[in-house]
Amino acid sequence: MTEDNKSTPGKPSEAKPAATGASATAPPKSSLGRAMLDAIITGNSAVVTFLAILLALVVGGVLMILADQDVLDQYKYFTAAPGDALSASWSLVSDAYSAMFKGSIMNPDLFADGSIEDNFRPISETITQATPLIFGGLAVSIAFRTGLFNIGAQGQIIAGAVFASWIGFVVDLPPVIHLVFVILAGVIGGGLYAGIAGFLKARFGAHEVIVTIMLNHVAVLLLGWLLTTDTFRRGGQSQPIGKDAHDNAVLPNLFGDNLRIHFGIILALLAAGIYWWLLNRSTLGFELRAVGSNPDAARTAGMSVARAQILAMVIAGAMAGLAGVSQVMSSTNPAHTLTPAIDAGIGFDAITVALLGRTKPLGTVLAALLFGALRAGGSVMQASANVSVDIVIVIQAVIVLFVAAPPLVRSIFRLRGARKGAEGGPLAAKETVGVQA
Repeated sequence: MTEDNKSTPGKPSEAKPAATGASATAPPKSSLGRAMLDAIITGNSAVVTFLAILLALVVGGVLMILADQDVLDQYKYFTAAPGDALSASWSLVSDAYSAMFKGSIMNPDLFADGSIEDNFRPISETITQATPLIFGGLAVSIAFRTGLFNIGAQGQIIAGAVFASWIGFVVDLPPVIHLVFVILAGVIGGGLYAGIAGFLKARFGAHEVIVTIMLNHVAVLLLGWLLTTDTFRRGGQSQPIGKDAHDNAVLPNLFGDNLRIHFGIILALLAAGIYWWLLNRSTLGFELRAVGSNPDAARTAGMSVARAQILAMVIAGAMAGLAGVSQVMSSTNPAHTLTPAIDAGIGFDAITVALLGRTKPLGTVLAALLFGALRAGGSVMQASANVSVDIVIVIQAVIVLFVAAPPLVRSIFRLRGARKGAEGGPLAAKETVGVQA
């Protein structure tokens, strides 16, 4: 017995020796600045995501130069006057990204003479564009966490939009009540449609990727047929356009008619909070994550894998259905009616949002805001800088490409984590827990 462990007879011994060894070997707590520096040097997930976005913007700039004939002409005499080519390239790219920033975040030119609405309009557009992407990203994320590839967000958005639109024009209810019914209809429509894939997966083992892709086609064709029927098609119209919803069924704008940001963003943030609580604080969320991590182990532990898969798809479809509600009943659709392109490509963008957000609620919201900014700024970029808005799609794809390959990003920037190869790991292998091939 050591001196420190000796006790005086009749007196209780002090309990400090048990913790002495652990505290002696515990590493000192690093400061915030040191932690940030270590994150940059080693290249953690946040740093890799930021660098992936930076690389995507660089790639987008290169494509802008290659697509502009006037700039390319400057490179014909690059050896004689390199400054002309470089200056023209810089002007093109900087003007394009400056226009994108002004269209998505703020326009400094309006600070002095613009109204408050003029100054907030860019960020309002970004949030408006991001709202359905948040719903869609959450729909894909929760399925990923359960080990399912939900490629059917497009069909689920359409189903939710059809249900919401039908309730929107077929009945005329008082304010608030009508909107509640419309939202519930969208949730039920999307949930039931996604539940088909979940049931087929759980009952017959049908692969959810194939089923959801096929259901996307069914939804598109079904929507086209519905818009030819008297039930949905607007009277006196030969074009496939649905009936207008009643005013009480519409998501209200939050800051007046001059800004398009609407109540849907509140619902989207609430959905993200529910998603976080469901996965991290509920028994059902634990079962979903367990099934996603290892279905066999979950089954051995007494969990019902089939039930978890069906419920995950239903919840995912409900989230996607809310995106359908946003597409029909928000300010982005002034007539509040169904059209053949009601999903607007959100179903597939939702997959990239979920991957970029690493299937986490906060990450999904931030990724949706980024993609919303690209969408909002892309149209301004095309109008102001004469750069095709298609470059935005390329930037989105390149971001996901780099985010899905962390070792590549670390190698390009020579981060210390690159030597570890898969620290942070490929996205599909590490971040999307238990996704089955």
